[in-house]
Amino acid sequence: MQALGYFLTGIGLSMDAFAASVSKGLAVQRYTVSQSLCCGAWFGSFQMLMPLAGYLLSMSFARSVHAAAHWIACILLALVGGNMVREAISGGAESVGASFAPRAMLVLAAATAIDALAVGVTFAALETEILPAVCIIGAVTFVISAAGVRLGAVFGQRHAEKAGIFGGMILILLGVKVVLEHYGLL
Repeated sequence: MQALGYFLTGIGLSMDAFAASVSKGLAVQRYTVSQSLCCGAWFGSFQMLMPLAGYLLSMSFARSVHAAAHWIACILLALVGGNMVREAISGGAESVGASFAPRAMLVLAAATAIDALAVGVTFAALETEILPAVCIIGAVTFVISAAGVRLGAVFGQRHAEKAGIFGGMILILLGVKVVLEHYGLL
């Protein structure tokens, strides 16, 4: 029964990564399987590492990070999304949104996984077996994120002229959603 709980936690935590993956897929001009694998690896790894970090850092330090986590995630997502919109409007050849470079993926993966830090703190409080939990969460996020890139690419190829703007707006709205949820407004 614990594995089912970890699986469901993984689905919940992966929704931000899924939305970001769809926006990456929207931004690509030519889809490849390696793009899906890249997103899956980045997002899955961060969704696995952040709960582990929260677990290891303990409650006292994680509380101070958790207090600002929503703003950190919002700012990072807004910056990446705003740059995608700017590049799409200006007609830039390669935007940050279409880039699968480590620098671009690091920021996006960190922004979508910061809430998982608090989950790790919860796991520590509940004395959860952390390794099976984070492995299942990471695997679930990998699969969902990889599928999100493909889904975004299919949609983006049909609507390429608006895909960059739409993908950027998804990330900006995702950042706003994080803050609204934190304050109980969603």
